[in-house]
Amino acid sequence: MRILVINGGSSSVKCALYEISAAPSLDASPALWEDRFELWDEELESGKSTPVADALAPVASAMAGQVDVVGHRIVHGGSVYRESAMLTPEVRAAIAQQAEMAPAHNRRELEAIELIDRLFGKSARQVAVFDTAFHSTLPPEAYIYPGPYHWLEEGIRRYGFHGISVQYAAGRAAELLGGDPGSLRLIVCHLGNGASITAVRGGKSVDTTMGFTPLEGLMMGSRSGSIDPGILTHLIRRHGYTADQLDRILNRQSGLLGISGISPDMRDILDEIDRRDDRARLAYDIYAHRVVKEGGAMLAVLGGADALVFTGGVGENCGPLRELVAARLQSLLPGLRVLVIHAEEEWEIARECFRVALSNLAG
Repeated sequence: MRILVINGGSSSVKCALYEISAAPSLDASPALWEDRFELWDEELESGKSTPVADALAPVASAMAGQVDVVGHRIVHGGSVYRESAMLTPEVRAAIAQQAEMAPAHNRRELEAIELIDRLFGKSARQVAVFDTAFHSTLPPEAYIYPGPYHWLEEGIRRYGFHGISVQYAAGRAAELLGGDPGSLRLIVCHLGNGASITAVRGGKSVDTTMGFTPLEGLMMGSRSGSIDPGILTHLIRRHGYTADQLDRILNRQSGLLGISGISPDMRDILDEIDRRDDRARLAYDIYAHRVVKEGGAMLAVLGGADALVFTGGVGENCGPLRELVAARLQSLLPGLRVLVIHAEEEWEIARECFRVALSNLAG
């Protein structure tokens, strides 16, 4: 089965082509082809257009007729779609409906789906692999917000994100650690342009820092993470900010970029720290503080941990940050093991596509 994976993130689109002939293991097979398209440009920043189709069209066009299944990472599946599914009209409608909660992702993912429709034909088999699905095991005390109860009835709850990455990292960590996967307690730190921490017990998500949208939790590249909601009402009353203005500030003008005034990219922040830039140092220190704080919270939720797992671009490549976070958490739990696991979202999506496609054929 040839599977084309389209992994749309907030700042890039990654593509990979795999050929799978048997039930795939966690040990990632080399892709037949892969590429990455950066989306940090003026048009994307202004919100006026999403150049996803322009980036993908040449690739997808060349592969028309050579692919059996196309798998899409879909960030928000809402409360209905809690596992991977074939892209039926009903699933597409649900993805569009959730675009309000994940505007930096779902709309561009729909654009990629529609591109495949045009180039491969509407009969092409496409699979939605939801980032929220892994967190469907969150208990009520973790996913219900302490607002009016009718919020929950309206679908306002913690969904969690980065589930595809966390699912792979947790499974791979269990392989590396050995023993009974059902008894393992893991703190998985997915740190990239977007960032989150998840508490995993027995292979299942029991708490996570991202919430109703991918904005909650850790400080990120250009996202604020959690802030006092009273700040928003203050800005509305004092400055008359609209919902769109606040959305742009919180998602595109905050985080590492907002504090440093330089870049949302941790590599640029580290370069400027070497040049003695005070705001770059402050941005790094806030970022590290938030990771330590939320990591400690997950340690408490789990009642201990077998390993601290780092994945994602920052998690894998920023050694000083890993050392700082590990040292703080090891002061609470001496002997806590630390793992660095290469993110394999595309491979995990391909594995899910293989499973769903076979199930669909059997049905």
